[in-house]
Amino acid sequence: MALFGGLLRFIRLGQPQAVVFDETYYVKDAWTMLNTGEPRDWPATINAIKIDDYFANGQHLTDWLPVAEYVVHPPFGKWCIALGLQLFGGAANSFAWRVSTAVAGTLAILILCRVVLRIFRSLPMALIAGFLMSIDGMGITLSRTGLLDNFIMVLALGAFCCMLAHRDWANRRLADAYRRQSRRRHAKWIPVVPWRTRLNGDAGDASATGGNGTVGSGNVGNGSAGNGKASDEFDPDATQTLPPIRFILDSTGPVIAFSWWRLAAAILLGLTTGVKWSGAYFFAVFCLISVFWDAWLRRQNGFRAWFVTGLWKDGILAALYMVPVYIATYLATWIGWFIHPDSYMHDWARMNPGKGITWLPEGLRSFVQYHIQMWQFHTTLDAPHDYKANPLTWPIQERPTSFYWRELSGHPGLCTLRPNETCVAAVTSLGNPLIWWLGTVCVVLGVIVAVVAKGGDWRIWAVLAGFLGGWLPWAQYLNRTTFTFYAIVILPWIILGFIYVADWLHGLFDAFSFWWVMGGVLVIITLVSVFFYPIWTAIPVPYSFWLSHMWFDSWI
Repeated sequence: MALFGGLLRFIRLGQPQAVVFDETYYVKDAWTMLNTGEPRDWPATINAIKIDDYFANGQHLTDWLPVAEYVVHPPFGKWCIALGLQLFGGAANSFAWRVSTAVAGTLAILILCRVVLRIFRSLPMALIAGFLMSIDGMGITLSRTGLLDNFIMVLALGAFCCMLAHRDWANRRLADAYRRQSRRRHAKWIPVVPWRTRLNGDAGDASATGGNGTVGSGNVGNGSAGNGKASDEFDPDATQTLPPIRFILDSTGPVIAFSWWRLAAAILLGLTTGVKWSGAYFFAVFCLISVFWDAWLRRQNGFRAWFVTGLWKDGILAALYMVPVYIATYLATWIGWFIHPDSYMHDWARMNPGKGITWLPEGLRSFVQYHIQMWQFHTTLDAPHDYKANPLTWPIQERPTSFYWRELSGHPGLCTLRPNETCVAAVTSLGNPLIWWLGTVCVVLGVIVAVVAKGGDWRIWAVLAGFLGGWLPWAQYLNRTTFTFYAIVILPWIILGFIYVADWLHGLFDAFSFWWVMGGVLVIITLVSVFFYPIWTAIPVPYSFWLSHMWFDSWI
């Protein structure tokens, strides 16, 4: 499935041979970082011609200015782009601009398949998830453009996969510990009445449970019907009056705070934040959910004091190493800034004695002040833009971003079908509408299913994790200039919502009916992707063909 998705991303990757949208920042930054170690400013024009036009044609590639550029995102994503430039011919090759994002998008397909396997234990569901990821328009366009957001998505998804692997490891460790401790001669057990029974007042009195940990000891066990009188016969109906009781081991279980999977997740989330600061929200949400999963596993495996133990025995210990590793990884992405004396604001502390956090060394004081300036930029950005989109509308694709649109001379590509029409090429960062609309509905429906139909399900938190970390935080910046393509970071969880409901329906219907319906849905989704693929990949098309894809005025 990853191979199939990779083909959709790599074929004609160098097209259009033009600087697309924010490639004007990230690709040129990556190129100067590769050559000088730090991003450099560029002239807007040379000989009255835009520098981007020269750059796209492989000209004036070394005409950057000798001053460091003010960049508002950490450097790791641009170093990833720089790696592609280094390996595939430099800035003269537009394929090299985008190869790193294409690799990231292809890896995301493989990782999503692994995530679905860990959550649902179903190969068919994993293949469906990978297929939907492969053919989604936003996944394709962000993989074919030299922007940063694809790196956030794949790194966060990789970290989430590691968290799931930690959960599986922790479950095995708890199960093994329970098996060993429960077989000990002096193992002690604690009777627990389910909370629903207690709320309904059906718990009965304490005498219903014997002190040695057996249900009805001293009553049912010796032939008593529970009325205080001896009976020569055992009355099975009498046991139905006893409250449902389960027994838990009088032990809190082993420490499961540390695993190599969790350490890897902290590193990946540090790198995610090293691409854009929005990775910090993923770190917070994933860690909280992971600790909660650990605590719930203690309960499921039969250990006492599961919630309190999950906090102090797992949560606090996990934080003691995950937070430092996360911070250290993030700082490591800035090594270039520290070692280059002419990096932006590198000498701010020396030039501004007595300002900033004065007790810090000069280098760190400059670094912190730079971050303060970045924070002010991100929290106050409200510049008007034609494709500005309210974050609340991202999941429904209300205002997709037009990355590239150009009228072409002649009639190349599909334009030969209508030689009398204007020929255009476009890159519109629009997800497959059916994937996003169905996925959004399924997320809401999945919450209802988890709460009402299943009475609680840990897997719904796996579905919601991406939304809590990658979408909900943007609600505090509704007036900020944002774009719909930022939603690429929640695409895997849009698909997980679809898979969650599909898995539930699979259990309700017979296999024949389910797979016929699912097959029909997938065929329709595929046809929509085939229809939109030309305007995702800058294939030359007649103007009327492009216009037929603009289903709403807000898409133009």
